[in-house]
Amino acid sequence: MKPIAILETGKPPEDLKDTFDDYPARFRALLGESVATVRFDVQAGRLPDDPEAFQGAIVTGSAAGVYDDLPWIAPLMDWLRAARGRTRLVGICFGHQAMAQAFGGRVEKSDRGWGVGLHRYDIVAREDWMFPKAASIAIPVSHQDQVVAPPADARVIASSDFTPFAGLAWGEGRMGAMSFQCHPEFQPEYAAALVEARRGSRIPETVADEALASLARANDRAVLTAWIRAFLMLTPPPVEGEGSGI
Repeated sequence: MKPIAILETGKPPEDLKDTFDDYPARFRALLGESVATVRFDVQAGRLPDDPEAFQGAIVTGSAAGVYDDLPWIAPLMDWLRAARGRTRLVGICFGHQAMAQAFGGRVEKSDRGWGVGLHRYDIVAREDWMFPKAASIAIPVSHQDQVVAPPADARVIASSDFTPFAGLAWGEGRMGAMSFQCHPEFQPEYAAALVEARRGSRIPETVADEALASLARANDRAVLTAWIRAFLMLTPPPVEGEGSGI
């Protein structure tokens, strides 16, 4: 199998980087040791020359906004448009927003404020790679920006009252792309450390308290991880009754 490109668009805050892994390392852990990956530092101007050399590409989270006037954002958008249909694309948080913006949607800083803690999304449309089946998923989140208008050709696959366009999908197979606003690669401990680091100065105390309480509950990171792996590797779903647990 070809390697997976991990497009690193951000890094943990300086005061957390020695305690927690960087984002590419977390996605490598999510994919598993048997899956080859190649890391690209997008902020340093690195992007894959040939999308077809990769089984797929994951666009990571970032503290940046897709509308920021930063020198690396426009090249990333151009790359996403050029890569679409040539390799499978996965976007997480900033990556979710970047794909939506690149493909014709719109992203803004939400008037709902910070989304932090464990958020639950309803699965409103099912895709072939969504196994094990789940009616909803609860995953750590950390964002202010949101997709406020999805691209015309996107399918909304996950939604909540706080984040109406929490998951999107485009196309099928090699033409496919999918993205989620949440962070399956975030351990609850890291999500909690982010909240504590921003408490008071950026995140209101009451919002921080509610977020930390939510992160102590069970999450569905393993479910979304399985979906991402199935999508990237085009793994067929198990035959019902044969080890599927359904």
